[in-house]
Amino acid sequence: MKLIVGLGNPGEEYAWTPHNLGFLAVDELAERAGIRVTRPEAKSQVGRGEFAGREVVLAKPQTMMNLSGVAVRMLLEKYECGPGDLIVLIDETDLPWGMLRIRERGSGTTHNGLQSIIAALGTDKFVRVRLGVGPEKIWGDRRDYVLSKMSRAERETAKQLVDDAAKAVEWIIKEGVEKAMSRFNRRVAPTEEES
Repeated sequence: MKLIVGLGNPGEEYAWTPHNLGFLAVDELAERAGIRVTRPEAKSQVGRGEFAGREVVLAKPQTMMNLSGVAVRMLLEKYECGPGDLIVLIDETDLPWGMLRIRERGSGTTHNGLQSIIAALGTDKFVRVRLGVGPEKIWGDRRDYVLSKMSRAERETAKQLVDDAAKAVEWIIKEGVEKAMSRFNRRVAPTEEES
């Protein structure tokens, strides 16, 4: 079984902010798999079903972002999964808008949700799919930026990005992390012909 967790903040006021791309990516996966992510479990909204030929649990923690680790640890315990079964979908200001990057391990960088998961699990050895939301330059505080509403152009890019993230998760499950990294990790966002 794979536990696929998208990070975000609960509440309508955060719905179309860069920090909630993880939630949007899980919504895209749920739509593709025909899974309803609505059941309250382990401080999360959860749905269980099949995706890419594997049994999966899709989850959106309902803690605030910086407490995501509590929910993820509870989910892993509930479903008797280890960190190796975990795929986390997060926004990443260190990557330009539209870029996607898969990693098997690593620090939480400046992402509070990722830092929370690493602290709660005591390991950084889990797959994360990072969805680039970095502006050309940060205006003011980074926190203010990731919690601001997306522009119309950013929403269009976000739709393509969550589509790419869903494809990346499918590759991770079917082909393995290494092949998915070779396919999706790029220095620039893919052109339409490559998508």
